[in-house]
Amino acid sequence: MSTPVRLRLPNGRELVVLEGNIIHQDTDAIVNAANSTLMGGGGVDGAIHYAGGPAILEDCKRVIAQIGSLPAGQAVATTGGKLAARHVIHTVGPIWSGGYYGEPDVLESCYRESMSRADELRLHSVAFPSISTGAYGYPIPLAAEIAIPAVLVALQSSTNLHHVRFVLFGGEAFAAYHRVLKHWAETAGADYQLENVLNPVSQ
Repeated sequence: MSTPVRLRLPNGRELVVLEGNIIHQDTDAIVNAANSTLMGGGGVDGAIHYAGGPAILEDCKRVIAQIGSLPAGQAVATTGGKLAARHVIHTVGPIWSGGYYGEPDVLESCYRESMSRADELRLHSVAFPSISTGAYGYPIPLAAEIAIPAVLVALQSSTNLHHVRFVLFGGEAFAAYHRVLKHWAETAGADYQLENVLNPVSQ
């Protein structure tokens, strides 16, 4: 298991990148890479619904009854059910088609809108998976280049959020996100401190 890393921002907020399982995270919310029906699916989506129990699906049904379906790039929040996290923020990522059909903009919107939902709920912490890099086929290195800056920009202007985690499945994803975070820290200036996490957060 890779050693988690943390970027400390000048305003005291922090972004952690770690290798682990998002359903075990004890943040106020975790983010689900959902589909537009919000009825569950495979990968992260199915694991979250399974672990969280039927309360999540019931909340999703209420949301869908109101909006019909969740467009790609948007986000909604539900209960966390049986999860350690109190809330699940569901967002629909883009399906990779070579990057010529607005996929980067949609992916950035997923992170931005998820951060907005968490801030609206006055949450202190949120954990993200690597959105769209599973069955939707978005290349992990390219996804990391979108995800890290999008979350950092939102975190710096957030009213309530202070702690964000990227919880990544496997060493390849961790290495890609770590690489982007390290480059961001090196170019952002001395006020941004990147460090190993000596006492790893819940994995």
